[in-house]
Amino acid sequence: MAYSLLQKQKGISVSGLMVWSVILILVAILGMKVVPVYVENATIEKTLVAITNDASLQNPSASQVRQSFIRRAQIDNIQVVTAKDIVINKGKGKTQLSINYTVLIPLFSNVSLHIDFEAKSD
Repeated sequence: MAYSLLQKQKGISVSGLMVWSVILILVAILGMKVVPVYVENATIEKTLVAITNDASLQNPSASQVRQSFIRRAQIDNIQVVTAKDIVINKGKGKTQLSINYTVLIPLFSNVSLHIDFEAKSD
């Protein structure tokens, strides 16, 4: 009778719980390091779009675009790129802005995560 009772029990063992706990902790740590980088990229793209849609900057010069980016970057705390990194393309009546940059996220010991970003105002 005791043998059939043990066969019907279901659940997770302590060792299985420990393995899943370690996996969840590693995923959480990786997420805490990677998510802010993607949030900052979204902020950079939002800033570029805001600059191109700004009514006070109709047919702007490169220095006006860069000054506008500097002001907005200070407000949004953008530190990964500078105004010098902006590539300005003047098309048919509309200015297009883009920034290419790389972020290196140290994970542990000598292992790092290398992420390339391309933010555009399109």
